[in-house]
Amino acid sequence: MSKPLVALVGRPNVGKSTLFNRLAEQRLAVVDDTPGTTRDRIMAEIEWNGMLFDLVDTGGIETYQETTNNPTSSSNFIKEIKSQYETAISEADTIVLMTDVTTGITSSDIYVANLLIQNKNAFKDKKILLAVNKCDNQNRTMNANEFYQLGITNLHPIAALHGLGIGDLLDDITMHLPQKKANNSNATTSIAIVGRPNVGKSSLLNRLLGQDRVIVSSVSGTTRDAIDTKLTYHKSTITLIDTAGIRRRGKITPGVEKYSVIRTLKAIDRAEIVLLIIDASEPFTSQDAHIAGMTLNRLRSVIVIVNKWDKITKDTYTMQAYTNLIRSKLQFLEYVPILFLSALTGEKVNQVLPLSLQVQTDRQLRISTSQLNRLISSAVRQHAPPSKNGKRLRIFYATQVTTAPPTILLHINDKTLVHFSYTRYIENKIREQFAFSGTPIRITYRERNE
Repeated sequence: MSKPLVALVGRPNVGKSTLFNRLAEQRLAVVDDTPGTTRDRIMAEIEWNGMLFDLVDTGGIETYQETTNNPTSSSNFIKEIKSQYETAISEADTIVLMTDVTTGITSSDIYVANLLIQNKNAFKDKKILLAVNKCDNQNRTMNANEFYQLGITNLHPIAALHGLGIGDLLDDITMHLPQKKANNSNATTSIAIVGRPNVGKSSLLNRLLGQDRVIVSSVSGTTRDAIDTKLTYHKSTITLIDTAGIRRRGKITPGVEKYSVIRTLKAIDRAEIVLLIIDASEPFTSQDAHIAGMTLNRLRSVIVIVNKWDKITKDTYTMQAYTNLIRSKLQFLEYVPILFLSALTGEKVNQVLPLSLQVQTDRQLRISTSQLNRLISSAVRQHAPPSKNGKRLRIFYATQVTTAPPTILLHINDKTLVHFSYTRYIENKIREQFAFSGTPIRITYRERNE
């Protein structure tokens, strides 16, 4: 289930990035930065009042600066600001318009506020909040009332640099966020197709839809550009989610493309399985690794699809050599399946859906408590847990608390004795008996007194 999204909007130099950095970098509410977007400071995962949401900083708008020396540029300015903001805002559940009390209301503030208010019906039930920044003394806090003229009633005087008023703003944000809804489509397997541009994502989608015994119907997706495609494959209902190609940071142009990362992350959140498409005819790039990190760190099951395999000159050892290269470059372990195919010729495309359904079955697998404890006891006998200062880690009890992805809880004596290498050892022992193909396993610890 996708987390709610909060968009931070406003003209340049009002302190959007300062507020974003305060929320994302302090222990105030942050969980962690969303993998793959931290360099651009696009998005961070925030926790407040027990709720998780993604905060997005619409930094791309800052390339269009308000100028008083060129009044003829105002029409172009309005056109560009609408294009950028409609892209970011259409994804958001709540919008925070940020202004600067020290400059008063500017024409840019009015443009953005009018855009939000005039399009409120188009944005459905999105809540609009107004944050007046740099209110770090009583006079400035009083002057913030001037901004009610923008027509947004939920007004918060804040000082992002000093942290003043941030708690009240977060309270208001979380109060209006949509609550998580249970997924009623338990029989549906959602599969997102992700990768760099021109690696063959759409070609694979089209080829998959052309397979025998497939009934296709198109329904609107929850993202701006994506159209989810539902199909029935051997009595299993599958939703294929196509995504825009994600370019590397330096090649992303301002505007709609800037937010393709956001849309792809939301698509990954909606999916259970991610098909990561790699172009066999091109060298590996850092962007391939970034996209791989996004999928694994968001705890989605992954299948690596090596497309355009028909373009490769092969011998007996080519596939194994390429497999080893993928696992070393993308840091994939043995549990992630790799499928070599050609969307153009159709070679091995018929294996994609059966493999996806098998991965989904493994993702939903639950190990009985008795089986799990026998497995852990055997692992401990074979390799004793680590010790420190004469005190050894003891595992009293194990249980699987959730599926999709599988989460194993180990009851222990002391968390300070846990070492990542032993956690990896336990995971490998679990996978020896239960493959959990393509699916990450979470192993968590709880002390006896907790």
